[in-house]
Amino acid sequence: MTPAASAFDVVIYHNPDCGTSRNTLALIRHCGIEPHVIEYLKTPPSRALVVQLAERSGEPLRALLREKAAPYAELGLADASLSDEALLDAIEAHPILINRPIVVTPKGVALCRPSERVLDLLPEGVQGAFAKEDGEAVLDVQGQRVG
Repeated sequence: MTPAASAFDVVIYHNPDCGTSRNTLALIRHCGIEPHVIEYLKTPPSRALVVQLAERSGEPLRALLREKAAPYAELGLADASLSDEALLDAIEAHPILINRPIVVTPKGVALCRPSERVLDLLPEGVQGAFAKEDGEAVLDVQGQRVG
């Protein structure tokens, strides 16, 4: 672990059933950081925190919605006229609607889809190769991004 990594505070809003979330968590750990893991389905973030995460990511609240989640279509959330308050009501009632993983570091906040997007939020100096669960290479043996 590099000195920079040991002092780097990372929070991941994680769903262990999601491959992208698992890959992001593994990539953070590969960088020598043990993040604070919040399984948001067990411990949902407050409305205020969801708003803050969206604002800090620079994305509209709607960008944090998972469209593939079952209640998305059933609740009519594709309706662009819905207010942020209506979206927050839906998220509060159905935390599965939060897209994941969301990662918070001193460098910023981002929805890390694809998982390698987390590298923009982590300190430099990653060592060694890393591949996703499906075998897709993300980092080469020098720790450089592949692709």
